[in-house]
Amino acid sequence: MIDIRQMRYFVALAETLHFGKAAERLHLSQPPLSRQIAALEKDLGVRLLERHSRQAALTHAGQRFLEDSRSVLAAFEQACRNARLADLGEMGELSIGFMMHAAYTVVPALARRFMTAFPKVSLMLKEVVPSSLPDDVLAGRFDAGIMFYPGPIRGLETRVIHSEHLCLAVHPDHALARRQTVAARDLADQPLIATPVEVAPMLRASIADYCRAAGFAPTIRLEAQLQQTIVSLVAEELGVALVPQSMRKLGVAGVTFRDLIDAPPVEQVVAWKDGNRNPALRPFLRMAGAEGGGDEAG
Repeated sequence: MIDIRQMRYFVALAETLHFGKAAERLHLSQPPLSRQIAALEKDLGVRLLERHSRQAALTHAGQRFLEDSRSVLAAFEQACRNARLADLGEMGELSIGFMMHAAYTVVPALARRFMTAFPKVSLMLKEVVPSSLPDDVLAGRFDAGIMFYPGPIRGLETRVIHSEHLCLAVHPDHALARRQTVAARDLADQPLIATPVEVAPMLRASIADYCRAAGFAPTIRLEAQLQQTIVSLVAEELGVALVPQSMRKLGVAGVTFRDLIDAPPVEQVVAWKDGNRNPALRPFLRMAGAEGGGDEAG
């Protein structure tokens, strides 16, 4: 049976047309080279070379076999390189799910850096509602998800990759819009628009704790999953909202943002399934600043 080694031997001989020089290039003695070439011709059933002492000349079949052998060897070497790249996470596919809010913080720059550093990895990004991300990651629909910290979930590893403070989103005609900064006590009895507890438990807890520290429980008038929707509802004067600072980038007409005194932080994490063996995942986590294992968010 013909193998890659015989093909390499033949190419070396065909390029030098000299058994001694070919043997020297291949770091072996001439007799094993001669035996391998003879075995190759026997398996093929054709004469590849015309022999003249130590010199050789290609037959018509030999010339054709040389061209094809070069192509086969190049493809073989590429296959070897591809296997090594895949093992290093530099080739393959990586699927990332992210909440809409992350599109205004970490996702664009992170995606650009990863795609530049690993051009042979097919990076697939999909925006989804935050509540579905943990289950999607655990079910393997995404290799990783970027979301507000969902709390401890069995089998889900998380790392904080972004932190920012909350601010107040308010209609320009609202009394609080006339202040440069707003304290927690100023929000007492204000109708709030917020993300449901089941969608972003830690974000909702931060809002509740901020209000309770000032001596009152927040009054939640409306709930919406997306921060963009919350800001749009504020523009319709349906309430005020405590949203991440990055929501200022939305530029929604009819909304003014004000800094909060002692504003609470809110964290975004990258989450992945414990045991995910996709080689491309680890470089992505390193680039996101999430190198290492274990659940350290919260």
